[in-house]
Amino acid sequence: MQQPKIVELNMPKIAKLNIWLTIILVITFTIVYKIMYGQTNFSFLTMLVVAVLYIIFIVLHEAFHLIGFMMFGGAKFKELDYGINLKLGIAYATTVKPLTNSAMKKALLLPFWTTGVFPTILGFYIESFAFVLTGALLIAGAVGDFAMYKELRKFPNNVLVKDDPQLPKLYIVENSFYE
Repeated sequence: MQQPKIVELNMPKIAKLNIWLTIILVITFTIVYKIMYGQTNFSFLTMLVVAVLYIIFIVLHEAFHLIGFMMFGGAKFKELDYGINLKLGIAYATTVKPLTNSAMKKALLLPFWTTGVFPTILGFYIESFAFVLTGALLIAGAVGDFAMYKELRKFPNNVLVKDDPQLPKLYIVENSFYE
């Protein structure tokens, strides 16, 4: 039996990149919003709304990973798990079912589009600075998903990928490993 290859995130590096990307996106989106609408609505109420939206969208982010596991990888509801790893300070969604690399890559990026890009575009469209800022935070928050995606691009689409249930780690194996 072949040993799986391991893709593991460097969490301190990811956290540092997340902070920098958050700063850059918040500044950039604030400037664009100011140019478009002449003001930014920075207020206590706006920041409160952003905080509430952020919590909601983090939950949705993980839910969209689960939806991706089912939609792209054929995982059943009973094969899914989600929660918060307090030690690592991250929310997670996982499946016990090994997915093809192609399906895993799609499931990794689905939340970026649904909870990052879409709220940002919606915020600019409906003139909601709170949605724009929340979108910026969620786009930056997807940096770990993009790091995993980048590593998975090194492998063929048909290999199986097993998600670690407790750590930000993936196991890449030949299809016969799980058959």
